[in-house]
Amino acid sequence: MKQKFFALFFLLSFFAFGQKINFNIKYSEQLAVFVFIQNLSDHYPENVFKTEFNQSKYNTQKYKDLISNFDKLPIDYSYSFDEYPYGSKIPMQTRDILKKNLIETNNLSDFKLRSIGILPNATIHSLAEVISVFTPIYNELIYIPNKEKFEAQLKAMSTYSGEKNMESYFQTGLIFYNSSWDPTIPFEIALYPLPNSTGFTAQAFYNNFISAVQTNLRDYKDLFSVMLHETYHILYDEQSLTVKNDIAQNFKKNPSKHSNYAYQLMNESLATALGNGYVYESLNGKAETDHWYNSKYIDLMAKKIYPMVKEYIAQKKPMDKNFIDTYIRLYEENFPGWINELDHIMTYRYILSENKKDFNTIGQMYPARSSEEAETEISMLTIEKMKKTPLTKIIIVSQNNNETLKLIKSQFKELKQWKFTPDKEFQYKILLDDKSQLLIINQQKSSLQTLFANFK
Repeated sequence: MKQKFFALFFLLSFFAFGQKINFNIKYSEQLAVFVFIQNLSDHYPENVFKTEFNQSKYNTQKYKDLISNFDKLPIDYSYSFDEYPYGSKIPMQTRDILKKNLIETNNLSDFKLRSIGILPNATIHSLAEVISVFTPIYNELIYIPNKEKFEAQLKAMSTYSGEKNMESYFQTGLIFYNSSWDPTIPFEIALYPLPNSTGFTAQAFYNNFISAVQTNLRDYKDLFSVMLHETYHILYDEQSLTVKNDIAQNFKKNPSKHSNYAYQLMNESLATALGNGYVYESLNGKAETDHWYNSKYIDLMAKKIYPMVKEYIAQKKPMDKNFIDTYIRLYEENFPGWINELDHIMTYRYILSENKKDFNTIGQMYPARSSEEAETEISMLTIEKMKKTPLTKIIIVSQNNNETLKLIKSQFKELKQWKFTPDKEFQYKILLDDKSQLLIINQQKSSLQTLFANFK
């Protein structure tokens, strides 16, 4: 059985490297309307869709109620791939599967048929009804006024993609990540207009890339480099279990105390070096001299590893142990203080607090979030679950302080010599043997913001 499995894997890899992957650029009305309704939600910040709707004749209680009902639809479920190293594979998300089905079907009847089994039928029916009601509204307010410009853009972008051989960058990523792809599965690029805007959005999942494109966009190298950035996340995600285990072990066995946080940063750093670095430079003729990414940690690390990434691409080599060891060394030598910077280590966090409001407070203080788990119980069980992850571990103690602090001390061997005063506020930070930081906050009267600000 194992022999058959490996034979199939190598067969897929062979065909993926040897055959062209088709990039299909299209407009999906169904997806555009779905995103339009999302953006009208009270939970979304101000945006061009909300502005156009609020100024229109459709801004009535009837349609507001439909938007509210859409918000309440239970369409967000997920499951993890637990056999993979923690955080190395994106959990399945039902919302993304629904968007995929909206892109790949031509009408709502087909969408409902394709989506049966993902959610209860009643939920799928309600979702389709809301999309149906808002389709003419979206067309009147957004699509028709921008139709001529957008359709010309769509044609120009398709031509640009062909002239620049965008599929070749996909192949480059396959080799570099030592990943695989079935060439019979096309990569679907769904675009929709974004009027009165100076920027575009980007998201990729499964075999899809979606983007709202500003209607005055004429230079496409930024859009396509970002598109490939997001696509490289998919290729990283599609690495085999064997490849992912090898990568995780190479990081784990590296003696550097920085290796864990270097690992946490790797996915975004690689996608940025490849997409915003290599692809952009290839399309533009020279590298971008400004920021490649709006996080300093990702931006600086991507630029630091870029020469090595280019060397591997030129040699058509997949990332290997030598690449990982060099990557960790570059992180350690150039950014030795990062493992103590909260803006960095709080991007990957596991929070235990009996006060649920603390989760929102931390989200406001540290909005950058790549991985997050949270529990409202501090117990042997939840601490044990936390210890199994490579994330930054935050425990906020605000009641039964003495007993809870004793429990925490008993669960971490690194705290054997730790001494604390339970009736006095304090913050304590220690690098654990798994190379993740443990942050303990003993709260009495001060705000969480004040206590975090006092971390050294």
